[in-house]
Amino acid sequence: MMRLMAVVLLFLLGFQANAATLTARVDRTQLSLNETVELTLETGDTTAFGKPDLQPLDSLFKVFDTRQTNQLSGANGEARAITRWLITLQPRQTGYVVIPPLQLGDWRSEPITLNVSEPRTDGGDKLAPIFIDSNIDHESVYVQAQVVLTLRIYHSVSLYDDSTLSPLQMSDALVERLGEPRTYEKDINGIRHGVIEIRYALFPQKSGALTIPAQLFSATTVAGNGDYYGSRFGKSTQVKSPEIPLQVKPKPSDYPPDAPWLPATNVTLVEAWSPQPNDAQLGEALTRSLMVKADGLTSTQLPPLDVPTVPGLRRYPDQPSLNDAASETGVSGSREQRDALVATQAGDYMLPAVELVWWNTLEDRLERSTLPERALQVVDNPDLAPPVGEEPDIALPQIEQRLLWPWQLSTALLALTTLLGFGLWLRARSQPAVIKAIQAGPTPRSLLEDLRRACLANDTQTTRHALDAWARQQPETLADMAARFVPLSDALDGLNGALYSETGQRWQGEALWQAIQSLPPRQTDETEQDATTLPPLYPR
Repeated sequence: MMRLMAVVLLFLLGFQANAATLTARVDRTQLSLNETVELTLETGDTTAFGKPDLQPLDSLFKVFDTRQTNQLSGANGEARAITRWLITLQPRQTGYVVIPPLQLGDWRSEPITLNVSEPRTDGGDKLAPIFIDSNIDHESVYVQAQVVLTLRIYHSVSLYDDSTLSPLQMSDALVERLGEPRTYEKDINGIRHGVIEIRYALFPQKSGALTIPAQLFSATTVAGNGDYYGSRFGKSTQVKSPEIPLQVKPKPSDYPPDAPWLPATNVTLVEAWSPQPNDAQLGEALTRSLMVKADGLTSTQLPPLDVPTVPGLRRYPDQPSLNDAASETGVSGSREQRDALVATQAGDYMLPAVELVWWNTLEDRLERSTLPERALQVVDNPDLAPPVGEEPDIALPQIEQRLLWPWQLSTALLALTTLLGFGLWLRARSQPAVIKAIQAGPTPRSLLEDLRRACLANDTQTTRHALDAWARQQPETLADMAARFVPLSDALDGLNGALYSETGQRWQGEALWQAIQSLPPRQTDETEQDATTLPPLYPR
């Protein structure tokens, strides 16, 4: 027994060790020779002691500072201890410099490649303790196109943590901040400076000359004697960033006037199907997803795609999905729109090509992103086969084929009881007898009441079943009623759209109930019919 427990304990210890790793990451991979980068080593192995061996870094980097932090994190209800080492490095050479694998016990980290460039020469013999440098990636942009503003705050003195930066507000441009501020160090003229970097994406809304306003940075510098019994000795300082002029160009004259204006660096257009459109069956809904992604535009700037209507295919659009992703280079927006396609009859369909016109701001030319046309084949569905000799005008999705023999049997039974009652009436006129045909199942009135309650409750599935049950009691099919009464056809389109999309809970059934109530009687070939004439035994 003791041997078994020892084996289990060794297995658990081995499993725990296998679950731990030594991961390495940096805050950036591009820097100059006089800048610093922060390397983070992290492990979740509670059995690891000591600290990583940093000796392999000495030949390629200057190691300035090493800090260790311990943190408890929870995932899936389990607590996990994480140990991190934060190491400040400065490269000794330019080019591609590799941070070698570092070892902690039996674990080794992965190598990381840095791109180190030559330091930039800054003019001036003496720099202020705190100054701001700001620049934009393009001095001239098109209207509504993206321009990236980079703001760097340099300080050669220590600062307290009460520093603030005024927000960037522009009345003639939309402003989006690109992530959180980054901090690192840089050597300028032999003096080490701390750097706070903030990036913005600007979208000017009108052409002409535009000025990016200055921002105010407020901070408190740390005095030489430091803190004294918790008191802060320092000097409050305020520094303004320079104003930057920006020239905004209007939309090019050769851009199509009927197309939405889309200035971007790259636009991609893709489609996806669920399920796949191969050999689709009649009555089944196919979901077609079209996504457009643009670099340099937000999702709100992307227009809906113009999808031409295909005869024989009913289209039920869903709510579009908008997403934005921010990086150092700017904003990338995406728009996804989904359509449920339902064929009204079997056959071959050709979906037209989808085209999106946009302006390439990198090449300064007109571009077109296109999805080629697609062939769609719809085969007959055995479950929805119409009766022999009858061609339905409108193929409604998810309607089960109604069998005719229960309806004919009930009609024959009603006719038989009517003849029997008429015979008894002739035999005994003084005592007329009324023989009512006993019908099994719900009555037409109860079915209509069930349909009314389902519609007013805005329940799409219950309404669908109640509508099918009520239609089976009618002398004509639901497709025929919808073909001759437009409000009913529109109401059925709304119900089907709610069933096939993700917005079924927002469907309102009052329009369908009003259409059922307002349904006019079917026109017959006879212009006039005597009130005493019995109805036909077999209605068409």
